[in-house]
Formats: sequence, structure tokens, C-alpha cells
Amino acid sequence: MSTVLIYTSPARGHLYPMLDIAAELIGAGHRVVVQTLADEANAVTSVGAEHRPISPAIEALPLEDYRHAGQAGQLRATMDAWSRRAPLEVDDLRAADAETAPDLFVIDVNAWGAATFAESRGRPWASFLPYVLPVPSRDAPAFGPGFAPPAHALDRLRDRVVWAGLGQLQKPYLARLDALRAELGVPPVRRHARLVLRAPLLLHRTAEPFEYPRSDLPANVLQIGPGLWSPAAERPAWLDALPRPRVLVSVSTERQDDGAIVAAALKGLADEPGSLIVPPAAVDPSRFEAPHDRVRIERFVPHAQVVPEVDVVVTHGGMGTTQRALAAGVPVCVVPWGRDQAETARRAERSGAGVTLPKAKLTPDALREAVRRARTLTSGAQRVAEAFERAGGARRALAALEGLLGGATTDAPAAAVPTVAGRRPGVSVSASRPAD
Repeated sequence: MSTVLIYTSPARGHLYPMLDIAAELIGAGHRVVVQTLADEANAVTSVGAEHRPISPAIEALPLEDYRHAGQAGQLRATMDAWSRRAPLEVDDLRAADAETAPDLFVIDVNAWGAATFAESRGRPWASFLPYVLPVPSRDAPAFGPGFAPPAHALDRLRDRVVWAGLGQLQKPYLARLDALRAELGVPPVRRHARLVLRAPLLLHRTAEPFEYPRSDLPANVLQIGPGLWSPAAERPAWLDALPRPRVLVSVSTERQDDGAIVAAALKGLADEPGSLIVPPAAVDPSRFEAPHDRVRIERFVPHAQVVPEVDVVVTHGGMGTTQRALAAGVPVCVVPWGRDQAETARRAERSGAGVTLPKAKLTPDALREAVRRARTLTSGAQRVAEAFERAGGARRALAALEGLLGGATTDAPAAAVPTVAGRRPGVSVSASRPAD
């Protein structure tokens, strides 16, 4: 039996996508320790893993990018938080290493210090990425603005300029990290893309056609489809009383100040045929009032139970909600609010599974028209759902991680691919071999 230590940054959106993999490892006879948010012990132990809290000092350094105007300011705030956490993560993971003696580290790509420590130990290690790949490619646009893939020389020049600008913006934060890496005796990275790709194996929690096809996809990147684990919850009894078509309006569970999406939905969609489900999540629900009984406002709803039974999901563009909807064959209307969400929105649109409504153009009328268009894209969402299923999921990740431990192949046969819970009725599943 091998011991695997999974280390996450302090975000549920990075923990939950790894718990199906943790469960798969445990089912194969491995011991799994998950070092993550202190208040997520129940989630971790529910899959049979051991919970180890990350340092309170790390949790005390939250992302506060929402306080900054513009994408550049938000990115600086994010990079600053990651670089400030890094030395704390080194100490945190060093203590866990001494106490648990893992044979394999699996590290969140946003945990810069933990990745540095794992690399310095000279033992097998992997990383995981639950959002789009922020790595240059001849086939994919520069990361951040939500550009379409390059179609000609001017697009490629545009991308080179944006990547160069990102490199300059990231430089001081990566210099901090490289000083730490020097202390631990590992090479500098200098660029964020090099850090993302540093591990021998990167488990990428998405797949084509939602992610852009790349002819130059790095060999260590394994796209396995989304992680759809969620805490056990009952299907809400009130769902049966809501007529179809049903629209779910889902905003961020992390602080992002995106309540304007909820406000626009209540004004623009409440009088449409069918019903509206609105969980304000991190936004104060007292700000909103349901105008009639076809609108249901609940602070949180269990997405795993509700999403497969709606017809459209309106979202801020978080990868978790967006990919859960598409995995159930439900089209999306994305109002990207910040962070990497413009990239998520563009991918939903390009894959024929969603509609993008820019934040600057959000009005009740515009949202109503965007949702009407999104409702026509069910076939595109089903195509993405089928592709996610073929990608292999946690079973394919297990084969890859065991390959690191024992030198076996990093691919899993299609016969070993599990079905995805919450599949919408009518979505077929191909049995073809997962695409690399």
C-alpha cells in the first residue's frame, strides 16, 4: 500500500474536484491524506481519506482580487497571495511529510510553495489543475482576456504581446518564488507556465471540446474531464413544484461581489415561462426578494441534485458550475465576472454549449435574450457531456498516478471508465478509448 498526500490551496473549488480521485485511490488500496481547508474534514473523511488541515496562517491569506478594478489589478492581487502563501506552504508540507511519509505528492498548481517542496524531495509527485490551461500554444489564445483561438498572423501577434505583458506582470511574484526555490535546491521557473508544467504529471480537470484542441499539448498534461464530486445531499422536495423550463442562477461560493447577476435575473427572468432557482451563495440573500412562487431563493442548493433537472444554468463562469452543467447536458449562459471566467465563457461558447454575456452588457433584457439563446444549445451541451464521459475521469487519473508510483502506463482502457453521476436523461455515452 502506498501513501498519497493531496495538498490543496484554501478553496473548495480546488478540493472537491480531487475527492473522486482520492476515493478511487482508496478503492485501489492506497492510503490517502488530503491536506486542505480545516472546515472540510467531513468532506474528506466521507470518501475514506484522512484529513489534515492546512496551516491557519495560509487560510488567513485569502484571495481578495474582487477588491481590485480591472483584470491586471486582480491578477496582481492573486499572484501576491499565492507568493505570500508559498513559504508557509513549504513549512506546512514539510511537517506533513515528516508525519505521514507519503510515497506520492499530488499538489494544487496554485500552491506554489507546496509544489516547490514536493519537487525538492526527489520522490514521485504530480500536480492538478481545475481550470483552463494557462500555457502558450500555437492553437490556443493568450490566457486571460477570453480571446477566440488564433485564426491568422495578427491573432498570433496579439497573443505574443499579451503573453509578454503577463510575463512582466508576474515577474516580481515569481522572483519571490524563485528565491524560495533556490533555498530548497530546485531550479528557477521565471515564468508561470513553466511552474504549471513543472510536475512529471499534470492532471487537468477538463477535456476537449470544452478545452481547445492543442496540437502542441505538453506530454505531461493528462486531460481527464471534470471532477464532479459533491457532498452528500438530498434532492430538494420543492423542485417538483417548479414548472419547466427551469433556470438555475448560480454565482460564486467564494467572495466575488457578483450579486448583480442575481439582481438582473430576478428582473429579467422572473416573468418568463417556467421557473427560476436562485442561490445567492456568498452574496447576502436578504438583498433579494422572490416576486412569486415560481421563483425560489435559497442561500445554497445542492448542484449535483438540481443541475440535471434544470434547462439552463446562468453562471458567473466558475469552472465547477460550468462543467457540472455541461456534464449533465445542460447548456449555460455565462456572465464572466473576473479571474479566469472570461476563458471559461469563451470555451462554453466555442464548444456550442453556451452563450456569453459580457459583464459590461449585463441588463435584465440582455440576460433574458441570452438565456433564450442558450436554451437552443442542448445538443451542443450533450456533445460536451459525452466527451467528458470519454475522458476517463478518476479511473484514468488512478492509472496515471499508479504509473508514477510503479512505472506503469499512464493510460486507462475505456472499459475502466466509470459513468458520471447526474447524467441527464437522453445523453448517450460512447465506449471509445479516451483521447489523449
